[in-house]
Amino acid sequence: MTTALGGCSFSSSNNVADKVKESPDVKETIVKETNNTKESPNLAKLVSEGKLPKLEERLPAAKDIMIENVVDEIGEYGGDWKMPWNGVADKWSVGQPTEEALFRFNKEGNKVEPNVAKGYEVNADSTVFTIHLREGMKWSDGVPFTADDVLFYWEHMLTKETFGKKIYDAYYSVDPATGDRALAEVKKVDDYTFTVTHKYPSVLFLERVAIDNKWFFAPAHFHKTILPEFVGDAKTLEITKEWGYEDPKTFLMETGYTDWLHYQIPTLRAWVPTNDPNGDQFVMERNPYYWKTDSEGKQLPYIDRIVATKIQDPSQKVLGTLSGDYNLTIFDSKDFTVLKENEKKADFRIIPWTQPSWSSAGIQLNQTTEDPNLRKLFQDIKFREALSIGVDRNEVSEIVTNGLGEPIQASVPKGIMGYQEGWDKQWAEYDPERANKILDELGLTKRDKNNFRTNADGSELTLTIVEGTTDNAPFLELLKKYYEEMGLRTNVKIVDGTTQFDMKYANQIPMHTENISVANVAFRPDTLVPLRVMTPWLGHYGLYTQSGGKEGVKPEGDVAKILEYWDKVKSSKTLEDINNYSNEIVKLHQKNQWVIGYAGPTPVLIVASNKIHNIPTDAIWSDEYRSLGQGHPVQFFIKQ
Repeated sequence: MTTALGGCSFSSSNNVADKVKESPDVKETIVKETNNTKESPNLAKLVSEGKLPKLEERLPAAKDIMIENVVDEIGEYGGDWKMPWNGVADKWSVGQPTEEALFRFNKEGNKVEPNVAKGYEVNADSTVFTIHLREGMKWSDGVPFTADDVLFYWEHMLTKETFGKKIYDAYYSVDPATGDRALAEVKKVDDYTFTVTHKYPSVLFLERVAIDNKWFFAPAHFHKTILPEFVGDAKTLEITKEWGYEDPKTFLMETGYTDWLHYQIPTLRAWVPTNDPNGDQFVMERNPYYWKTDSEGKQLPYIDRIVATKIQDPSQKVLGTLSGDYNLTIFDSKDFTVLKENEKKADFRIIPWTQPSWSSAGIQLNQTTEDPNLRKLFQDIKFREALSIGVDRNEVSEIVTNGLGEPIQASVPKGIMGYQEGWDKQWAEYDPERANKILDELGLTKRDKNNFRTNADGSELTLTIVEGTTDNAPFLELLKKYYEEMGLRTNVKIVDGTTQFDMKYANQIPMHTENISVANVAFRPDTLVPLRVMTPWLGHYGLYTQSGGKEGVKPEGDVAKILEYWDKVKSSKTLEDINNYSNEIVKLHQKNQWVIGYAGPTPVLIVASNKIHNIPTDAIWSDEYRSLGQGHPVQFFIKQ
């Protein structure tokens, strides 16, 4: 068994499940309740007026306060983090940076560490996880946070799917012999301890929780006032109407999943919403009961407020940043040139964060597309090679990524799990003569009156790329140009996001420019493993798995092998086996190149006012690591 509590870790077993449980970047030490503990002047004023308890009464027990190590320097209190946003549709832009998960990934992204949890113990075969919470920790309304909030969430929300989410895979273990799945048991030990018990080994349980179900708790005292189980259907409907919703199902999904958008719901986040998110501006203010301090005992966060101002047009984001209306904003490579040219004048800096993307400009071919002629072509590796070498990657790199993305093939970047030496050069050299020769060899020698190739039977051959946005217009124009130079008629179809979603599930998207971004296939397999209708290349192979073989297209060949390896990943008893089988999945993608890339990954550009300090310069931008949240924004501060 391994224990991770109070800043120390000791092991009585050499089993691989006994992993290091705490990052050196996060220390949990005793903060003495003396004058060393400090707080925001705004909160100190409320304490002096008798409107708020003293700081030591709001923080967890001294031994359980979490100490966040700042990046560069101890910060100062005050100021607003000003950002543009697209309203509720852009909920994750404020959701991810403010998220507080039970466990989070460390800076390197190679293991998890306690966050809301104080620590944990795991038995030798990774079937029993004992998780410890922080004594005296409180919700933003001052109500104690305990194991009862975990059990309430498990028993009345997650397993009953009251907020529109199915039970996450993290909570199922797999029989290595039969592949059968078993749901875990969650039990309370005491007010600050609970256990999660699996029937079979679940080596990556904590990693899966950190990605799939990062909350694993909810304010029971709030949800008891709205769930039909406690107040009845009629009362829930009445409350639904009071909140401005028509459908209780939608209401419970919004309040159970996107809780950070609702000021009525207590939270453990560093900032608490203060108003309705549907207006022109959404404001979050510091949580007086936040449970982290810096190494000098100053309660975090340093920044007073997050102010998200709604914009109507993407150009407002650039213009507002140049004029100083926003002081911390996220961009991609398309805006790099104009940002770089104005860096000094507008007094900001550009901080590039690495992405684990396979490419920044690529195409996916639906291997189960409905048209039998297209399906035959898409499943032919020679056709995919022709599409790859028939496009000049140097031009794509310059026009689409401002030269930030190398002219390489879609592949796992160096430094990311699954990297394969030389993959980035596979079919990457521009060779239109060979591309046309391959197409001829595939039987596409007939031409119509416009000199476009037809299918071997003389019927029309059209490549249709379905997009849900015009953001990729320059890239799409280049693809159309190069594909049609090879004699392949190409049609770009732009639809709205809802229609695109429906078309994906109906198997009506033959081609799409979605990129693959995976930090570790074992952590988040959906884009590489056909488990559900998710990524264009796998099409209805995913529906087959998702429906248990009742619908969709049965995977065969190397796609079936991927699923075999995934079953081995799920039932592995050691981290070594998990990594080996995950690597085999990646190798099958390298062999088949179902996803073709024309420019390498570009960094995410964090554009920050020079007055904002403590933003890491060497982090990884990944959804698994919660994007900007990986930099721990509670320790960002504005130098006055």
